[in-house]
Amino acid sequence: MSDREIQNVLFVCTGNSVRSIMAEAILNREGAGRYRAFSAGSQPRGEVHPYTLDVLQGNNYAVDGLGSKSWEEFAETGAQQMDFVFTLCDRAASEACPTWPGAPVSAHWGIPDPLEVEGNEAVRRAAFAEAMRHLTNRISIFVNLPMQSLSRLNLQQRLDEIGSTAAPAS
Repeated sequence: MSDREIQNVLFVCTGNSVRSIMAEAILNREGAGRYRAFSAGSQPRGEVHPYTLDVLQGNNYAVDGLGSKSWEEFAETGAQQMDFVFTLCDRAASEACPTWPGAPVSAHWGIPDPLEVEGNEAVRRAAFAEAMRHLTNRISIFVNLPMQSLSRLNLQQRLDEIGSTAAPAS
């Protein structure tokens, strides 16, 4: 972790259209002044899924500036240095990730993909809301960690534990 006042966090998924976008918006609000969130995908879809925007706006999150982009822009020479990188889908976690500048702390926080849920519109939208609840819960735990008092090893253990945290019952 760097000594910068604001820590940079990158959330990664394959398509960068749902979960990583949600996480970016959530952390930018919940961690304001302490964390700056970004998102990217290994194979970005090029657009944010409309249900993602709906669930974020429905929960009063800012959506301006959110966009689907490649993780390559965060691995390039001169790229913004990340302090943390979290993979949110199993596919991205199993892919060969780029070498991130600055050797950030990383963890896998797998969240089921709402895009894989079948059913009518209400069922699919409920899957997006559930992903949002999982992410909100995990990010809330993350922003409340006592960062200054954790060694890198203890921090890694805590981040791994967060990845297995379930969302609160709705």
